[in-house]
Amino acid sequence: MATTHPSYPVHVQGRMDAQLSRWLWLVKWLLAIPHYVILAFLWAAFVVLSLVAFVAILITGHYPRAIFEFNVGVLRWSWRVSYYAYGALGTDRYPPFTLADVPDYPARLDVSYPDHLSRGLVLVKWWLLAIPHYLVVGLFVGGGAWISWRTEDWQWSWGASGLVGLLVLISAVILAVTGAYPTSLFDIILGMNRWALRVAGYAGLMTDEYPPFRLDIGGEDPDGVLTLGRVAAEPGAMIAAPGAAGLEPGAPQPVTSPPAGGPAVGGPRPGGSAWTAGRVISLVIGAFLVLTSAGLFTGGAALAWAASTQRDSAGYLTTDAVRLSTDGYAITSDNLQVQGAGPGWAYPDAVIGSVRVRVQAADTGRETFVGIGRTADVQRYLSGTRYVTVNDLGLGTDRKVRYTDHQGGAPGGTPTGAVSWVAQSAGTGSRSLTWTPESGDWTLVVMNADGASGVVVDTQLGAEVPMLPWVAGGLLAAGAVLLLVGAVLIAVAATRASRVTRTVAPVAAGPVGPATPTGPIG
Repeated sequence: MATTHPSYPVHVQGRMDAQLSRWLWLVKWLLAIPHYVILAFLWAAFVVLSLVAFVAILITGHYPRAIFEFNVGVLRWSWRVSYYAYGALGTDRYPPFTLADVPDYPARLDVSYPDHLSRGLVLVKWWLLAIPHYLVVGLFVGGGAWISWRTEDWQWSWGASGLVGLLVLISAVILAVTGAYPTSLFDIILGMNRWALRVAGYAGLMTDEYPPFRLDIGGEDPDGVLTLGRVAAEPGAMIAAPGAAGLEPGAPQPVTSPPAGGPAVGGPRPGGSAWTAGRVISLVIGAFLVLTSAGLFTGGAALAWAASTQRDSAGYLTTDAVRLSTDGYAITSDNLQVQGAGPGWAYPDAVIGSVRVRVQAADTGRETFVGIGRTADVQRYLSGTRYVTVNDLGLGTDRKVRYTDHQGGAPGGTPTGAVSWVAQSAGTGSRSLTWTPESGDWTLVVMNADGASGVVVDTQLGAEVPMLPWVAGGLLAAGAVLLLVGAVLIAVAATRASRVTRTVAPVAAGPVGPATPTGPIG
């Protein structure tokens, strides 16, 4: 007796080509580049529209139909490209450039439109409830079989790894050596992809039905909602490549029809033609403007917060204290190049304002010297001296100070009168130096006031940055403009697509007779 399962709203199908090239898979990464580029833009729009859908579901309990059709189209496009490339290598037929369903393409995906969605469930299902499935999908596809966004470096990436990537690689090697793709591996690969896409539909807020913990292997969807012809083969058999033993090239393939009483498929989805190229372009541009505005808002808000709350009583933005040390005789900064005022140059005093350097010796009873002088004068003074130059102050995530060592002996004398310092301070306790940047090359020097070796100090840098409030305001204003323009582009595209969607009659459900084979597909 056949085992039946409840129908899940995300339907994924894949039919392996009867004829697969032995070597085309080696260059599919190159052939698929146009799709990867377009999908990067489409997934940006997917993210923005999913946020819009989140708000709509939270308020109305309904997923806007036009947005639903677009997001399903992005998943469908991604599945076709993944199936062609390294998510399955199941076909050599180049994927079509469309969001719409293509009934005769070997890879198909559809999601049943939900009449109603839970307002409360939308708050937790995409992150908390989906965590167990994320763990499983991570094992299956690893770094991601789809176009994805890496938040740690704000870049788009794509790839296919994990078990799917490993099995596809093994299948590709077998195909190259034997001329045949093992159907047993194909069935497992399709099952893992189907699991991942079901989770994608659930996390994309397209259904409230929890994805089953079930590996439905094989190209045919167990729900039978989508149908694709596939050459019958016994378990463990091979699908032949050109020139290999098996089916003759061009042999007809049987086409399976939907079950009686099931929904009719094979024609356009309701509203499938609503997303024209112009509307998609408008929506993608709008989505990128919205995402850019989010970055501008974040940066502007951070600068506004720093300008209003992080200045000390003297009006300086100041770093945390950093311990600098050397067993040599001096600690210096990298060369500080300051461009003078004039055409094409910023005015340092307007951008940075005054700079303040505070140092305090770890040995509180020891006198410390801190000074700023012209780089050429400092280099002459420290020529032949053992000292270090700070290359990285360690203010990043690793908190590690990095130095360049300079070998030598003791300096020619104490630092106080050795250089024509433009600003200096010496003595015990906390020493503070204030300097207004001038045009030229400058170097900051910290030493023991007596010129002895072994310099250990805690250092803080500060700057007035008088333009900070203006920069913050400019970023916030630019973000508001981009958000407005992006929202208008998205709204116009979605509204026009919605009108078309509402005017297309739903596809009727009912018995469908057996399909007639018409010859090879794909």
